[in-house]
Amino acid sequence: MTHTTTTLSAGGDTTLSLEAGYFSRRNALDWVFAVLVTAGCLYALFRYSAHMDVYEKGILIGTIPSVIAMGWFWRPLQALTVLVAAFSLMGIGAYQGDLARAEQVFWLKYFLSSQSAILWMSVLFFMSTIFYWLGMFAPAGKSDEGSARGGTMELLGSRIAWVAIGMALIGTMVRWYESYLMGPDIGHIPVSNLYEVFVLFCWMTAAFYLYFEAQYKTRAMGAFVMLVVSAAVGFLLWYTVVREAHEIQPLVPALKSWWMKLHVPANFVGYGMFALAAMVSLAYLIKQQATETRWYRLTPLWLLGVVLCFVPIVFRKSPAEAAAGSSNYWAVYLLVSGLITAGLLLGRKRIADRLPSFEVLDDVMYKSIAVGFAFFTIATVLGALWAAEAWGGYWSWDPKETWALIVWLNYAAWLHMRLMKGLRGTVAAWWALVGLAVTTFAFLGVNMFLSGLHSYGTL
Repeated sequence: MTHTTTTLSAGGDTTLSLEAGYFSRRNALDWVFAVLVTAGCLYALFRYSAHMDVYEKGILIGTIPSVIAMGWFWRPLQALTVLVAAFSLMGIGAYQGDLARAEQVFWLKYFLSSQSAILWMSVLFFMSTIFYWLGMFAPAGKSDEGSARGGTMELLGSRIAWVAIGMALIGTMVRWYESYLMGPDIGHIPVSNLYEVFVLFCWMTAAFYLYFEAQYKTRAMGAFVMLVVSAAVGFLLWYTVVREAHEIQPLVPALKSWWMKLHVPANFVGYGMFALAAMVSLAYLIKQQATETRWYRLTPLWLLGVVLCFVPIVFRKSPAEAAAGSSNYWAVYLLVSGLITAGLLLGRKRIADRLPSFEVLDDVMYKSIAVGFAFFTIATVLGALWAAEAWGGYWSWDPKETWALIVWLNYAAWLHMRLMKGLRGTVAAWWALVGLAVTTFAFLGVNMFLSGLHSYGTL
């Protein structure tokens, strides 16, 4: 983005630079985007105000400056917003008020129904991950030929990730409409169960990564970050098979609150950023051990292999898995996990050469945790307010709340050590990696092995 600067001379010795104002730096497309967002939100307000309470109206009005500010801050979001809105409206219009048309209309059946769009999201995120890794291992050619091939593959991975984000958002918007077609008392924002929030996690994590990719002008980190996104997609598909989770269900009474519209998205900004930081920290540790030849010193890679192999044992203990018996799924999972671990072990020097500097990796790790911690703090406060309304108390030491506090304290300590003691390097990377394990247990492990007031999210 170009900034206009005016230079004035004062007495021949001093030069004053006056940077152009924030609004004067907006171009015509920025203002067109602002008009479209304002018009769309106001139309929704007047069209559906009878179905909203005062809080929901306030949230919708607050969306106008928020979306405009994000689009002005990072201009690729403008095209994404407009295209998602256009295709979502196409999908909604194709229903003509009849949910049965999802299996009758070509565009709905194969592209724009919520389930079709989310399946496309899943395929595209897998493809994006593959292209990022193909770019990472592109064979070196004469001069810059190999780097050019790798850059082309990574560029394809980046572009496909953008399309996947778009399909995730289209699927989310259409699913929201589909829930209301099932009945006014069933309709709700699609952030109410594990299926819906994993879609949220996938596109949020990918979007934040793409921002860092643009800011630091490197795509090599995408190979690592997209691994965790693909892992989330894999869980999403598994969960769909064993629980038919894609089916829209009525909300349980505790979730019938406008607090959900704020608490859940804020929470998943935190989860997504913590996951992003952990994958960047893994890249940091691999780069650090690129020339290590002693196998017992390659702890991050061996640990990754152990964790990946341990996952099926954990999930096979769930009642849903026992009923589904999806052994073929886990066979494929173990094969892919083995290939990933072997690729990281054998190709660590090549990977290290393509990764950005330690300073860049460390900075991305820090910024991801800082942003994630801020949103996770907001989500925790909102959750306490929601609990007071739903259960009569701000805090009840429910297992989910207890583990959320543990996650918060973990990252609060990380940031304290970073800001006060200058925490950097290996310790910071290991801490961020372990933090993902703690966060994962708080999110999934509590649902699987513990019970409490949040038992409506069990596996």
